[in-house]
Amino acid sequence: MALLCSIGYAGNSGHSSGRHSSTRSKSSKPSKSKSVHVREYTRKDGTVVHSHYRSAPGTATTYTRNHAAAGYSLHPSVRRDFHGRIKRSAAAKNEFKHSHPCPSTGKPTGGCPGYVVDHVTPLECGGADAASNMQWQTVAEGKAKDKTERYCR
Repeated sequence: MALLCSIGYAGNSGHSSGRHSSTRSKSSKPSKSKSVHVREYTRKDGTVVHSHYRSAPGTATTYTRNHAAAGYSLHPSVRRDFHGRIKRSAAAKNEFKHSHPCPSTGKPTGGCPGYVVDHVTPLECGGADAASNMQWQTVAEGKAKDKTERYCR
């Protein structure tokens, strides 16, 4: 009887330990240092995004929007709000618009369809919040520039 119990026990433990021990040894959370594979998918507009690798979730470089980037100090003309975030000066923007009218409408006030006011040197990277550090850019150029100057590279 003891022999049968030990064989039955060994059979059950062998089956369950082989199956569950491998799942228990693996962490349920992905390792933060590894990359994650993304399968090929189709966007709503019909474009296909091919399979690729990206960094694991939660491993992005620490950057807080509207704060000074790491290794940079703010220009003395840049002000902060009560949360410590950068507050852009409306007066400086209006001064820029009066000296450089909108390229699409030619008016010094109001909206400017298709264009944005951009800081040549970003405020987060030590640029001044003054009309001398501003320029008109198309919306597409502005988005492209924002991608290249992320974290003040």
